[in-house]
Amino acid sequence: MIRFEDVSVVYDGAAKPAIRGVDLTVPEGELALLVGPSGVGKSTLLNAVCGLVPHFTGGTLRGRVTVDGRDTRTHPPRELADVVGTVGQDPLAHFVTDTVEDELAYGMESLGLPRDTMRRRVEETLDLLGLTELRDRPIASLSGGQQQRVAIGSVLTPHPRVLVLDEPTSALDPAAAEEVLAVLQRLVHDLGTTVLLAEHRLERVVQYADQVIVLPSPGAAPEAGAPAEMMALSPVRPPVVALGRLAGWSPLPLTVRDARRRAAPLRERLAGLTPPGPGCPGTRSTAGPARANSLSPAAVGADPAPARAPAGALAHLTGPAAVADRLTVRRGRAEVLRGVSLTVAAGETVALMGRNGAGKSTLLATFVGMHRPAAGSVRLGDLAPHRTRPAELLRHAGLVPQDPRDLLYADTVAAECAAADADAQAAAGTCRALVAELLPGVPDDAHPRDLSEGQRLALALAVILGARPRLLLLDEPTRGLDYAAKARLVGVLRALAAAGHAVVLATHDVELAAELAHRVVILADGEVVADGPTAEVVVASPSFAPQVAKILSPAGSGGAAGGSAGDRAAAGTPWLTVAQVRDALEAAA
Repeated sequence: MIRFEDVSVVYDGAAKPAIRGVDLTVPEGELALLVGPSGVGKSTLLNAVCGLVPHFTGGTLRGRVTVDGRDTRTHPPRELADVVGTVGQDPLAHFVTDTVEDELAYGMESLGLPRDTMRRRVEETLDLLGLTELRDRPIASLSGGQQQRVAIGSVLTPHPRVLVLDEPTSALDPAAAEEVLAVLQRLVHDLGTTVLLAEHRLERVVQYADQVIVLPSPGAAPEAGAPAEMMALSPVRPPVVALGRLAGWSPLPLTVRDARRRAAPLRERLAGLTPPGPGCPGTRSTAGPARANSLSPAAVGADPAPARAPAGALAHLTGPAAVADRLTVRRGRAEVLRGVSLTVAAGETVALMGRNGAGKSTLLATFVGMHRPAAGSVRLGDLAPHRTRPAELLRHAGLVPQDPRDLLYADTVAAECAAADADAQAAAGTCRALVAELLPGVPDDAHPRDLSEGQRLALALAVILGARPRLLLLDEPTRGLDYAAKARLVGVLRALAAAGHAVVLATHDVELAAELAHRVVILADGEVVADGPTAEVVVASPSFAPQVAKILSPAGSGGAAGGSAGDRAAAGTPWLTVAQVRDALEAAA
């Protein structure tokens, strides 16, 4: 169905090909998973299938790409639209209408399908993706995850024979991601749809793949094969595979169920050992060394510690950094938050979790004064955010939104940093030094829109940190990041917490929460339904438990996501990450 024949792509002005020597086939009715570190050309390969490369992006494509027999060099995207449905990394760039129902119908209207067919398929898709209650909502009013589901639904309704998806679950909560992947699997198995997708959160998708295509490095030829074989070679891997490599299991497990069947000897080795808590500085990331752990106080936006203050650069900041007290927020007529009470202490890292549309982004935005409380209050020390001038608020709280581009408006990295220094009244070069420390190699003359997701996040984080806010808020910070980039972010956030900053992150990444957060707060329909230590909260839910906790929880103890609190206490402190297991085994050796 999809055929690459010795394909290479060179963009205008680039010194090297974005992809080179691509020679592979994705048969009809298969789900192929494309994996590899950031910047190796995954999006370029995907865009070559739908004709965006080279017809929209420019550059030179050598070799041949065919989809259902059509050569993409001679068929622009509009002539492939009846065969290929595409969803890119940015759902907002995909939309052409204003409401959910209109967006689902648009692709079918473009193909001239009968009205009764369109009506039936819209209803089917609304049900499949859990969008029925949103059908009349303006797309602009939806959460990032809800928008992502609408974007996926809009390419399902025309019933294309090929689906090309770039990070399709990046903004979805765990339950919604499972729903979307179940729909894709049903299309593959029942209708023979061919699916090619790239995804960094491999723990969600690798078990669904018929084949895995690995792009190991920029310009390197891809390797393709059975998922277990490719995971043994891949430079990026999910926790279940990393744990299997650590334990020496062969073949490597791809699912929690397979890993649990082999885990009894490993559980015996760990018996009597206690895992370090999440967020401990000594716990190494499973993705590799986090160079940002070495950030100096100046690099994280803190004043250098005086000689007699060994407790840290911001040790004088104690007590609550932020308090929400019985907070209610309305957007239009809808109550988005209801009676939320939350206290965040200096030096604490809190993960906000919950389904798409639960109110996480609204809560973060309220902490920086973007929403006025309808009832209750929000305080940053003595300040009410919605009554505080932005210039003063910068030093108390800073928000990195879901899309870092919302903070970036200059034409170059250098200009963006200069503007950030001026806004924060910081010394010239402060922001640029932070960018260099967070992610080396970002050129001064690069346009922010041309940066990778990880580079844009580093730039946005540096823009916020230049003002040295006491409270740092991040909305879906790992969206679009590979495991190595996520490891660097974890190191940065640990250093900030150690320096006295409070960190609150809204995330659907259960592995990130397990590795980093001291506390997890779960929101549902605008209310707090759980608030406690990470190890207690995440293992109490099948949706939020990390893979390692599911694998290593003793049989009969209620599992990683069940049983009473007493059962879980009797089972001991749960293991949450591969790094905890590795460190404990090395210490006991």
